[in-house]
Amino acid sequence: MKRAVVLVSGGLDSATTLAMACAEGYQCHALSFRYGQRHAVELEAAERIVRELGAHQHRVLAIDLSAFGGSALTDENLKVPEQPVEGIPITYVPARNTVFLALALAWAEVLEANDVFIGVNAVDYSGYPDCRPEFIRAFERTANVATRAGVEGAGIHIRTPLIDMSKSEIIRRGLALGVDYGMTISCYQPNEEGEACGRCDSCRLRRQGFVDAGAADPTSYTMGSGADPGG
Repeated sequence: MKRAVVLVSGGLDSATTLAMACAEGYQCHALSFRYGQRHAVELEAAERIVRELGAHQHRVLAIDLSAFGGSALTDENLKVPEQPVEGIPITYVPARNTVFLALALAWAEVLEANDVFIGVNAVDYSGYPDCRPEFIRAFERTANVATRAGVEGAGIHIRTPLIDMSKSEIIRRGLALGVDYGMTISCYQPNEEGEACGRCDSCRLRRQGFVDAGAADPTSYTMGSGADPGG
C-alpha cells in the first residue's frame, strides 16, 4: 500500500485533506504539532479526526514556536484580531508551515513515503504567505534536492488538494466523504471546552463557508459570540 504523511491540525481543512488522502487509497500517517499555540485544544480535535477517519497512526510532536513569539497564536500578549485587517495578519506564525513540512518530510523519508499532504488553501484564507502555491512549489524543489528520496529514490511530492478550492467547495467535498465537521476546531481562540469565539478570521471564513455550501454549521460557539449555533 502506498504511504503518505498527512498534516492534521484539528481544523476543517486538514480533516478534509486526510479524508481525501484516505479515499485515494493511501495508508495515512497523521502528524500534528504542539507548537505553543494558544488554541492547543485543537489537538484533541485532531485525535478525534484521525481516529474517526482511520489513519494508520498518529504522531504529535512538541516544538516550541512560542519561544520566538511574533504571532497572536503563540504570544498571549498579542490580541487575536476580530475584524478584517489589511496585509498579513498578526495571527501568521513565522515559518510555521516551513517547519511543519520539514518535519513531515523527515518522517516521510523514514516511512519510505513519497507523498506529504497539507491542507493549505489560497482562495478563502487569511493571506498567510506559506499557504500559497509559490511556497509549496519551492518547498517541493528543496525537498527533492535535500533528501535521499529525492536524490536516489522516487522523489517527494507535496500534495495540496485544497489549494484552489473555496471554503464551500472544501466543505461539500468533505461532506461527500463523510467528514463530521462537528469534530473539528478552526477557531484561533476557543475556550477550554472547545467552543469557537465566532469572531476571529478563521471563524468568519468557516461560518461563511457553511453558508455558501448550503450546509448546517455544526460549530459550537460561545454565548454572545454573535454566531448562530444553529447554522
